[in-house]
Amino acid sequence: MTYDHELVLIAWGVEEDEIGQQIPVKTRTQILCKVKSIGRSEFYDAAMTGLKPEIVFVIHEAEYGEEREVEFEEQKYKVLRTYKGGMTSHGSKLAFDEMELTCERMADDG
Repeated sequence: MTYDHELVLIAWGVEEDEIGQQIPVKTRTQILCKVKSIGRSEFYDAAMTGLKPEIVFVIHEAEYGEEREVEFEEQKYKVLRTYKGGMTSHGSKLAFDEMELTCERMADDG
């Protein structure tokens, strides 16, 4: 599996304007990733808690800065869980410099 998909990491911060009001600022960082499907067991376990994981993105760990939103193929996703290197819960092996982002689709209005 190769890093042949584009993923945008979305980070939110605040800046102050000229009169000291805090303004939310969105930072978008484009990176490359691998795309995996959700394992059957993980899907059903998450559904029991009200979560709806749909997709897993595998990225280089060094590129991740705790972003809780990503965009893939013009669709926004919320990061539900991260997993660093080693053996994953669905039996595949990650390199130790890789990280999985398990995500669910966000509504179009955010």
